[in-house]
Amino acid sequence: MYKRLSALMFPITALLLVGALVWGYQENQEKNSILIKAENQYQRAFHDLSYHVEQLHGELGNTLAVNSTSSDMHRKGLVNVWRLTSEAQNEINQLPLTLLPFSQTEEFLSKISNFSYKAAVRDFTKKPLTDNEIGNLKALYKNSGEISKDLQEVQNKVITNRLRWMDVESALATENKAEDNTIIDGFKTVDKRVAAYPELDYGPSVASIYDKRSVKKLGGKPVTAEDVKRKALKFADIGSNANVEVKENGKGTEWASYTATVTSQNQQQPISMDFTVEGGLLISYNDNRSVGPAQVSMKQAVAKAGAFLEQKGYPDMTAVSADRYDNLGNLTFVTSRDGVLIYPEKMTVRVGLDTGDATGFQASDYVRERQEKRQIPKPGMTLAAARKMLHPEFKEMYNRLALIENEDAEEVLTYEFGGRINGSQYRIYLNAADGHEEAVEEIRTSSGAQDK
Repeated sequence: MYKRLSALMFPITALLLVGALVWGYQENQEKNSILIKAENQYQRAFHDLSYHVEQLHGELGNTLAVNSTSSDMHRKGLVNVWRLTSEAQNEINQLPLTLLPFSQTEEFLSKISNFSYKAAVRDFTKKPLTDNEIGNLKALYKNSGEISKDLQEVQNKVITNRLRWMDVESALATENKAEDNTIIDGFKTVDKRVAAYPELDYGPSVASIYDKRSVKKLGGKPVTAEDVKRKALKFADIGSNANVEVKENGKGTEWASYTATVTSQNQQQPISMDFTVEGGLLISYNDNRSVGPAQVSMKQAVAKAGAFLEQKGYPDMTAVSADRYDNLGNLTFVTSRDGVLIYPEKMTVRVGLDTGDATGFQASDYVRERQEKRQIPKPGMTLAAARKMLHPEFKEMYNRLALIENEDAEEVLTYEFGGRINGSQYRIYLNAADGHEEAVEEIRTSSGAQDK
C-alpha cells in the first residue's frame, strides 16, 4: 500500500516542485526586466539632464555674445533657453528625487524658464532687453556653468563606478546610508550651490508667479481673539443669544489667521468665518445650512447676492459670471468704479437656489487687492477703434471697460468684449491704449451658467 502511494505521490510532488521552480524563475526574470527598464529610464533621464544643462549654459552664452541691438537673435536665444530649461525640468521629474532636497535647483530652472519665456514673447522693437535683464543673463550664464560642471562630475562618477539609480531610490525610501550615496551627495552639492546664489530681480511678471501673497503684506494693526469675536457676531447677525468660539491658526507664521464659529438656538448649523490677524479682515464666510430644491432663478440669486454684499459692507460690486451646480449657484463679483470693472478686486459668492440667500463667500483676492484710491487711466482709443481690432467673424454680445492684471503683473485698462466665434464663447481683453490683445478666455458654461 505504501509503495503504491509513494509511486503515485512522487511524480506529482516532482511535477509541483518543477512547476514552482519554473514559476519562480519566470517571476524573477520579470522582476529583473522591470528593474532593468526602470534603471535604463533613470540613467537616460540623468544623462539627458546633464546634457541639457550644458546646452543651456552654451545658449545663454550665445545670447550674450550678439550685439545688444540684435533683437531677432535675442528672441531666438531666449526661446532656446526656455526650451532647454523645460527639458531639464521634465528630466528632473523622471528621477527618483522626491525624497531628496532638490527644490532650490528646480525653482532656479523654473525662474529661468519663466524669465526667458516672458522676455521672448514681447515685442523687442518696443521693449528691448534692459540693462538689468542683460545682467541677469550674465549671472545665469555663470551659474549654469557651475551647475553643469557639478552634474558632469556626478555623471563621470556614475559612468566610472557603474553606479545604479535603483540604489538611490532604495536608499531614499529606506534612509539606508543615504548620506553615503555618491549620486545623492552630488545632487545635494548642486542644490546647496544654487541656494547660495543671490536672488536676481526677474521683474514683476516673474516675481508675481512666486509671490506667496502673505497676509502680513496687508498691514493693519494685529487684532485679538476678542476683536474677532465681536466682528463675527456683528457679521453673522443671528441674534443676541449667539455663541462664538475663536481659534487661532498658524500662530507666529506669515499665514496666521483666526477662525470664528458662530452658533445659536435659532440657527440649525454653525456659521464659520476666517479673519486675518493683520487688520482683522474677513477673508471667508460659510453658512453650513442645508440647501433644499431650487426655487429661484439665477437672475434672482444674483440680485439677492448683490444686495447681501451691499448690506455687509461691500459696495459697488458687479456680478461678472454666474454658474449653476444643482441647487447651488457660484457667482463672481468685482468692484465697479466709474463704469470700470476692477478684476483684481474679486470675490466669489455661493448661493442656495432654494431661497437665493448667500451661503458663503471667498474674499481673499478682494482683501489683498482692495485699494480705495486706485488710479484708473482713461482709454487711449475709442470703443469703435478697439472693435476694429477684433476678428471679423467674432459675434459681439457685450462690451465694457475692465481693469485687469496682464502677464507682466501690471494693471492695464482694457476693453472687454464678450461674444462667440468657432462655436464657442469668449472674453477678449484689448488694451484700451493701443488695442493689442492682453488676454483671451474661453467661457466653458456649466448647467445654468451665465456670462454677465
